Amino acid sequence: MFNEQNKARISLIISMFVFGTIGIFRRYIPLPSGILAMARGFIGALFLTAAILLGKKGFDTKAIKKNLPLLLISGAMIGFNWILLFEAYNYTSVATATLCYYTAPIFVILASPLLLREKLSAKKMICVAVSVLGMILVSGILDADFSGIKELTGVFLGLGAALLYASVVIMNKKIKNLQPYDKTIIQLGSAALVLLPYTLFAEDISSVKFDLTSAAMLLTVGIIHTGIAYAMYFGSMDKLKAQTAALFSYIDPVIAIILSALILKENIGVSGYIGAALILGATLISEIPEKKCNENC
Repeated sequence: MFNEQNKARISLIISMFVFGTIGIFRRYIPLPSGILAMARGFIGALFLTAAILLGKKGFDTKAIKKNLPLLLISGAMIGFNWILLFEAYNYTSVATATLCYYTAPIFVILASPLLLREKLSAKKMICVAVSVLGMILVSGILDADFSGIKELTGVFLGLGAALLYASVVIMNKKIKNLQPYDKTIIQLGSAALVLLPYTLFAEDISSVKFDLTSAAMLLTVGIIHTGIAYAMYFGSMDKLKAQTAALFSYIDPVIAIILSALILKENIGVSGYIGAALILGATLISEIPEKKCNENC
């Protein structure tokens, strides 16, 4: 029952649930987005490095060197992805930016037959369509105002972040024979280094105020939401199709929206709950094995 693929699915689902809770923590961390993103990258990488050294496992330097170009490029893409998404929030509504960002699974699924030689079934396509409909309902964009060049800039920034996110998923499928922790350390470290100059020049570091509670929450975000969650997420990539990872990624915004309604008392309305049900239902149905399926699902 719990073969490698099922374990990978469980790891992927857990990581998506963890990613979905980061918005709650973000609300209570009084840091600019750039500083928070850079800090989570550094903390996550340092935590995983310490875990490896304390466990006396060591690094697979041979495999790291072999995959280093892809690791550095994909890590930099993660950093630029964070920057574009944060900037999208500055130009348009959270709903619009979120909807644009979560077109990434569509890019992955459509590109997978060409770049990864994964067969795209009719069922997967239908599940994608249902998930997109659900994301539209969850985002609340149908009730949002949209006009002007500023909003259009936000849309393009959100789509740019989505393309980078999709590229990271595709590139992780190309990284071979590398342990999840090794992979994640290099990628998170690269992302943090990319964010460093952005943070120094674009953020007002002198205005940052910090206390013990904020430090504890930042460590939680860096260790659990970044280090551990990304290790589980990237680790699942080797055993699952990119299409599967793409569809499961819709769990993240659903959890975020539901928690914001339950904890922060942000009303998402009936359409939001319907959209969440559509996304989760489509994700579940997409992974029900088809008869005479000889490929990894």
